[in-house]
Amino acid sequence: MKNDIKTVDEQILSLIYGNRRGWVFTPDNFKHLGSRDSIASALKRHKQSSLIRQLARGVYDYPKIDPELGILEPSAETIAKTLAGRDATRLQPSGAYAANLLGLSTQVPMKIVYLTDGRSRTVQLGQRQIILKNTTPRNMATANKISGLVIQALRYLGKDNITQEEIATLKMRLSPTDRKQLIADIRYAPEWVAEIFRELA
Repeated sequence: MKNDIKTVDEQILSLIYGNRRGWVFTPDNFKHLGSRDSIASALKRHKQSSLIRQLARGVYDYPKIDPELGILEPSAETIAKTLAGRDATRLQPSGAYAANLLGLSTQVPMKIVYLTDGRSRTVQLGQRQIILKNTTPRNMATANKISGLVIQALRYLGKDNITQEEIATLKMRLSPTDRKQLIADIRYAPEWVAEIFRELA
């Protein structure tokens, strides 16, 4: 039994080192290596030795270390992709986070919401909360595209709250290729958002 655990331990270490610092992972990343108990025991040992860090229940990282700043926090996107798993699930930043990514809001939200075609999940990371929210195929039709990001940001701001200042910010932010993408995906936008797409393009 000890030999089995040692073998699992060594393989887990090999995977951690192989993915290098900054890797965010869950126990599922090692499920092909052994039993749930042996994986949990190995992760517990590596956590106690400070090789890895537990970010939240079932979420770990092999942290990056800056010579001046010390241990760095992983990005929300990295954590969200890990939570989405290795399945063919897609992610779409939503709400205040989408607005922040486009420069329409300077406030970094404490609740970071991603729409997904995978399962819903919420993880508390200190004061931050990362939420994966299952949504409709229509909402995911523009996932990973600038059009999807703009749709979600405008929905968050609301039809009656879009000013010429926001329009000007988007015009500066969007490249000619981005503007073509908006028109290509205009059928997925609510009518009031589609009108803004035409103005931006």
